[in-house]
Amino acid sequence: MTVLVLDTSAFIMGFNPTKSGEAYSVRAVEEELSAGTMPQLRFRMFSEKGELKVQAPSLRAEGMVEEASRKAGESGYLSKADREVLALALDLKLDGHEPVIVSDDYAIQNLAEHLQIGHSSLANFGIVHRFDWIMYCPACYRRYRPPEKKCRVCGTDLRRKVLSKKKATRS
Repeated sequence: MTVLVLDTSAFIMGFNPTKSGEAYSVRAVEEELSAGTMPQLRFRMFSEKGELKVQAPSLRAEGMVEEASRKAGESGYLSKADREVLALALDLKLDGHEPVIVSDDYAIQNLAEHLQIGHSSLANFGIVHRFDWIMYCPACYRRYRPPEKKCRVCGTDLRRKVLSKKKATRS
């Protein structure tokens, strides 16, 4: 059964989970929404009415997301809410559901591709390629894995570039 996992951007864009079947999110998404705004009020209203299930992800799934983000080079580019949304979707997938993450965040979409989790965007076209990232020093060209920020040899601020890319499987 397909279920939706809503990221912060879904609430900012005014997505209505009542028209789409089962919908889930995490408490960190509510915390990421600005206090007293319509998106935060929308989150609270849907969760209080039972139309949005707010659920914490398992530690196992959080660990799997951390490992995948490290391997993909997204480590350091995902917020706590982003990581928890991905972990919750992974939990739902492991429980036999077909989760689709609703998010306009390219880093979330990229990692969802790596984890083979469906994703959908609201305000943009979504990713076309799944990327693996690497950090490099623009001065001495040494390579590092994220979340490294400075070159250990010359101290220059590192930049991020694509190491490899594959066609995304758009949901």
